[in-house]
Amino acid sequence: MKKVSVVTVNFNQPAVTEELLSSIKKTNTYASLEIIVVDNASKINPVPGWLVTYPDIKSIRSDANLGFAGGNNLGIKNATGDYIFLVNNDTEFTPGLLNALVDTLETHDEVGIVSPMIKYYSDSGVIQYAGYTPMDYYTCRNSCIGLREKDQGQFNHIIGPTAYCHGAAMMIKKEAIDKAGLMAENFFLYYEEVDWCEMIKRAGYEAWVNTDALIYHKESISVGKKSKLKEYFMNRNRILFTRRNAPAHKKIFFFIYFLLLVVPRNVLAYIKNKNYAFIPMLFKAVWWNLTHSKNSSNLGYPINTIA
Repeated sequence: MKKVSVVTVNFNQPAVTEELLSSIKKTNTYASLEIIVVDNASKINPVPGWLVTYPDIKSIRSDANLGFAGGNNLGIKNATGDYIFLVNNDTEFTPGLLNALVDTLETHDEVGIVSPMIKYYSDSGVIQYAGYTPMDYYTCRNSCIGLREKDQGQFNHIIGPTAYCHGAAMMIKKEAIDKAGLMAENFFLYYEEVDWCEMIKRAGYEAWVNTDALIYHKESISVGKKSKLKEYFMNRNRILFTRRNAPAHKKIFFFIYFLLLVVPRNVLAYIKNKNYAFIPMLFKAVWWNLTHSKNSSNLGYPINTIA
């Protein structure tokens, strides 16, 4: 039996993380399993308590906030499984989840990474993810299949290729990670899992979705609260992702499109909504990409200010 390493990252949400651990214990029937929790420099260190409460779980403390990619990479480096299952700490497992995803990876050599169907925890009848459409590199836009749709069975029993897996829950073959490499940590937040899927596909593997596997996500159905942090990294990383993955001619078109259409449109929207503090974040995001290499580790944002 292949061993699965479940990796999750905690940042100032110990109670939420513990709810995930409880859901794994209640629902899992997969025998060969290890669980790794990485604490991403939370203000209050929960690891000493977890070592006592959860002695069978690997609890790792990072002294610095490494972001989504860095925190998960730290967990991957400490994992011993054949398959690595990265899950957000605000998810809840369902019966048969691991078994279904493992079966996909075991029976399809071409698959390197697979995600389950994701539904909203707050409304279990509403879908968050049933796959992704391919990226339009002219605009760096794509669509999440099934997003906010009422589940009426329209995506049942889909086991096959998708453009991208979802960062909230994705199982990866260790051999695919060995060939493709770890997630690029200079994204810090947003776009890193999409970039990683491109890396894994370039390494010769396919990304799949298996809607017979289900996980619940506690993310709100409504759009998440806007912040300077989110505006900076969403814009910065949209450009960075294009720089790292788009063909040259599409990359040039995107840059023109972003500077002449997206920037003025966003500025007008910020002014209309009185989000004046977002304006310098947008220009800072553009300037970072003009002044840093696509592999630069300089994030251009004071990470120590993140609460």
